[in-house]
Amino acid sequence: MVANDQRDSAVLDPEVFRQVCAMGDAAAHAQSVLALANTEQKNTLLNAIADELESGSKTIAEANAFDMSEARQSGMSVGKLDRLLFDEERVKAAADGVRHVATLPDPVGQVVRGSTLPNGLRLSEVRVPIGVFGMIYEARPNVTVDVASLCLKSGNAVLLRGGHEAQHTNEATLAIIQKTLREQGFDPALVASVDKFGRMGATAMMEARGHIDVLVPRGGAGLIQAVVRNSKVPVIETGAGNVHIYVDKAADFAKAIPIILNAKTQRVGVCNAAEKLIVHRDVAKDFLPLAAKALADAGVELHADDEAYAIIAQSGIDNVNLLHATPEDWDTEYLALKMGVKVVGSLDKAIEHINLHSTGHTECIISEDYSAIERFTKRIDSAVVMANASSRFTDGGMFGFGAELGISTQKLHARGPMGLTEMTTTKWIGYGTGQVRA
Repeated sequence: MVANDQRDSAVLDPEVFRQVCAMGDAAAHAQSVLALANTEQKNTLLNAIADELESGSKTIAEANAFDMSEARQSGMSVGKLDRLLFDEERVKAAADGVRHVATLPDPVGQVVRGSTLPNGLRLSEVRVPIGVFGMIYEARPNVTVDVASLCLKSGNAVLLRGGHEAQHTNEATLAIIQKTLREQGFDPALVASVDKFGRMGATAMMEARGHIDVLVPRGGAGLIQAVVRNSKVPVIETGAGNVHIYVDKAADFAKAIPIILNAKTQRVGVCNAAEKLIVHRDVAKDFLPLAAKALADAGVELHADDEAYAIIAQSGIDNVNLLHATPEDWDTEYLALKMGVKVVGSLDKAIEHINLHSTGHTECIISEDYSAIERFTKRIDSAVVMANASSRFTDGGMFGFGAELGISTQKLHARGPMGLTEMTTTKWIGYGTGQVRA
């Protein structure tokens, strides 16, 4: 996490700031050269990086084992340990992700719209790279690979601050990526890290307006909000996921239970894992005992409001770990085997509760009533809304993007999983034959 007071100019080391700005400028220069590369050249580079990552998977995994050991000794939570893990299998999966990015359409140069003025001046709005990204993330070594591949394919450069928890993993991964960039005739400044400066490097990135074009934080709510509050560089806010599943009175129980279990327990430490279960009162007495039993069998601790607590407590589930919910529970992203449970009297009450406590990531409805689904999807103010499907599908890979820069929970410049297209902006190009304005 980036301490709030570290952004103050009195605290920021001027020499660190100078060096980070210089890295940003070097990245910008390298990016301007990358902008000349065609799609085939970029794809060749990405496939070479994938091959080298796969060849070096053992080296990366060994570095990750050291980071994992340190993290366990420091008491890192199970959810974060799962995110930190980057063993040989995951490295090879990440390499396959890079290869998939190479197969995706290149957004750079796509014409968004165009017209010809009466005087013959032809105007075209085309997609172009944003420039230099800054990524501040924690305990997520796969992000190093995902972001590098997406930036290179979309013609961008990136400065990384990967956090001390994954320091050795990120160093080993970045060394392979930069080596491949050199071998393929590209400037390694395209993908560089400020990790050597520690937290001060992140602080310098937040101050480096004019040297970095946009910052993207990925991590816990504390990290994200620290960057949003303190950065002078424009920020795309991502990822904290207080995700809700609403079980409507017209829900199919046979669909609902597997969806809830998948959303809550498949990977507890990710932002698209479900954290809250909201149930319509008309089906609560029949449904909650079934859901509570399934969740208890999976080791999930339930934080229930009074009505849900009474129903579950009376259902005779021997192994249920049942607690009374506190007001803080409704705003908590657990990232653990915990789930808040609430009973509501109507669809509208569910929508009101979710919009009040949502982080704008993903919300789900389980219902066989099309009108209820329509009402829910139109009124819920989140980046992604799922109907009769797990929240775990909110993911760049699942959406067919190959990987993702992050999941934007804001409304500008992008919303939801950010892939190649979301990493571009546009410029207007005018083609004339000597026209002058009267």
